[in-house]
Amino acid sequence: MNIQKTFLAATLAMPVLASAAAPIIEVYKSATCGCCEAWVKHLRANGFKVEAHNVANPSDTREKMGMPDKMGSCHTAVVDGYAIEGHVPAADIKRLLAAKTRAIGLAAPGMPLGSPGMEGPRKDAYDVYLVLPDGSARLDQHYN
Repeated sequence: MNIQKTFLAATLAMPVLASAAAPIIEVYKSATCGCCEAWVKHLRANGFKVEAHNVANPSDTREKMGMPDKMGSCHTAVVDGYAIEGHVPAADIKRLLAAKTRAIGLAAPGMPLGSPGMEGPRKDAYDVYLVLPDGSARLDQHYN
């Protein structure tokens, strides 16, 4: 009987634990940008809860978060104190959140074809950078 109660308690707690594991990502984007909307769909499909905000100047959030302009893209997201700039894959964001690395965040500069939200007939190689507190960046992932 105790095993059944323990199993029941664990089963009931699972939805709470699952929602605690998926922090909210605030995405600041232009209302007319289709690739930003596609990236939001990518995040949701990968288990993130997303609150998308249409703003006149998405770059204002990039500046506020301390993300260097050279790392800029069409949208900026904020999650657990990190800035996520551009079309960064959800797996990279999950890895950053799990590692709790001391950083400004991650960036996929520009709008690389083939990155999440930029899918199409052509796929270019692109890089995702870890942007450090001093504004410098180091390669985090390379995608072919």
